[in-house]
Amino acid sequence: MSSATEVRALPEAPGYRARRTLPLRVEAMRQLRRRRTLLMGGVLAALPFILVIAFAIGGTPGGGDGGRGASRINLMDVATESGANFAATCLFVSAGFLLVVPVALFCGDTVASEASWSSLRYLLAAPVPRSRLLWSKLVVALGFSLAAMVLLPLVALGVGAAAYGWGPLKLPTGGALGTADTVPRLALVVAFVFVSQLVTAGLAFWLSTKTDAPLGAVGGAVGLTIVGNVLDAVTALGTWREFLPAHWQFAWADALQPDLEWGGMVKGAAVSVTYALILFALAFRGFSRKDIVS
Repeated sequence: MSSATEVRALPEAPGYRARRTLPLRVEAMRQLRRRRTLLMGGVLAALPFILVIAFAIGGTPGGGDGGRGASRINLMDVATESGANFAATCLFVSAGFLLVVPVALFCGDTVASEASWSSLRYLLAAPVPRSRLLWSKLVVALGFSLAAMVLLPLVALGVGAAAYGWGPLKLPTGGALGTADTVPRLALVVAFVFVSQLVTAGLAFWLSTKTDAPLGAVGGAVGLTIVGNVLDAVTALGTWREFLPAHWQFAWADALQPDLEWGGMVKGAAVSVTYALILFALAFRGFSRKDIVS
């Protein structure tokens, strides 16, 4: 019998269960205590206050072209109509780039940081199975990403209600959403923004398993996301742009219409989830075969 066979035949240590290694609560507390998590939360929580000050100094918002997606909806024109309008505006101005950063940060830094600290091999020697390690880190990273996207509109709702009062969500195209419909619609917007950012999460997580430099994984994911936005602006691509996740990033505007439309959001979610699943699969497959030396 070969030595390799003898090693495989050895029984597990008493009480050892692979699925109980690196519990989610332990990984979550480790990530919560990190300085970059607290800093990112502070930046997102501060944005509504900054916008209120900007509106107070600059007067009534509006008049700009609003950037990509403005032809469909320009929430800046009605940002100060109510707290709900202000929360929707905060999502509008941040969904294109600012909310990309925490997703790339949480998902891109998670594995690469362990490698940069030379602690990754010790985690695997604990022993924590590679699939379990990746699964725990991915779930926690996605959880923090979702928390970041929920934090912004929650703070904005409170700040906006205090500054502009509570009322229905007035639409720039005319009409308004009733107070009872406002919060569910905003929740739907947050859910779609999170799903649309799964591509960035997949990119960052895959890169995190390929490099020992956290900044490279985070920056690479943000950079590739920007490239996607640039390509979507190239109208010569025609219908090929529909295969770009960036093409659907403002499809959530359909949720802020009197009659809820699902078409764009369903297509955008399908494209995003498809790319994300491929990238997550590449991350798990590559990491399972990788030589861990750090």
